[in-house]
Amino acid sequence: MEEKAPIISFKDADILNGEATVIYGLNMDVYPGDFVYLVGKVGTGKTSIIRTIIAENPLLKGKGQACGFSLDGIKEKEIPFLRRKMGVVFQDFQLLIDRSIEDNLLFVLKATGWKDQKAMDERISEVLCAVGMERKAHKMPYQLSGGEQQRIAIARSLLNDPQVIIADEPTGNLDPETADGIMKLLTGINRDKGTAVVMVTHNRQIFGKYPGRVMVCCDETCTEQKEDEIIDLDINN
Repeated sequence: MEEKAPIISFKDADILNGEATVIYGLNMDVYPGDFVYLVGKVGTGKTSIIRTIIAENPLLKGKGQACGFSLDGIKEKEIPFLRRKMGVVFQDFQLLIDRSIEDNLLFVLKATGWKDQKAMDERISEVLCAVGMERKAHKMPYQLSGGEQQRIAIARSLLNDPQVIIADEPTGNLDPETADGIMKLLTGINRDKGTAVVMVTHNRQIFGKYPGRVMVCCDETCTEQKEDEIIDLDINN
C-alpha cells in the first residue's frame, strides 16, 4: 500500500519565539486523518510550533513543510495560499464583533477569493450546520455564549475545506462541559471527514479522554509520547 505523505513535516527544525530558540531539533510528521496534541507547560514552545506551521514565525534552521509549502524560505506572497489550506482556531475566538456571524464567515470567503454569492451562501449554511449553529447566522458575536462563539470559529475554519485544523487552546476559555462539547465536535470532524487536527492544550483531562498522538514540549525539545510511557507533564489544569 502506498504510504501517505505528511501534511505537516519538520526535520531537525529549530523553533523560534521572537529571536529566542524555544525548541531545538524538532522532528514531527502529521498525516491525513491524524489527531495530534501539543502538550506541555506554559512557555515550552507549543504555540511557537503553531506559529511556525502557519508561517507567522520564520523557520531559519532545519526543514519544514505544511500543505505542500516549504516553511523554510517561504515567500511572503505564498503565505495567504498556505493559510487557505488550513483552518485555524484560537482560544479567544477572534470573531469580528461589529458584524453578524453570517458576515464574519462571508468576510473570510471573500478574503480567500470566493466571488459567487450563491456559492458563498451555500457554504456558510453547510459549515454552520456542521457545527450545530445553523440558527445563529444572523446573531452578533456578543449574543452568543463562549461555547457558541468557539463553534462559529470552528465553522470559520472549515470554510475552505482545509487539509488540517490548527487549534491553539480552543477549550482554554471554556467551562469543562462546554469544552467537552467542543472536543466532541473536533474529534467528530476528524473522524467523519478525515481532517487532520493539531491541537495545543495543557489540559490533561482532554487528551486523556479523547485519545490522539501526543507531542510533549519540555526542556527545549518536543518529542512524541511513546505508547504506555508515563510522562510527568506537571500540568495543573
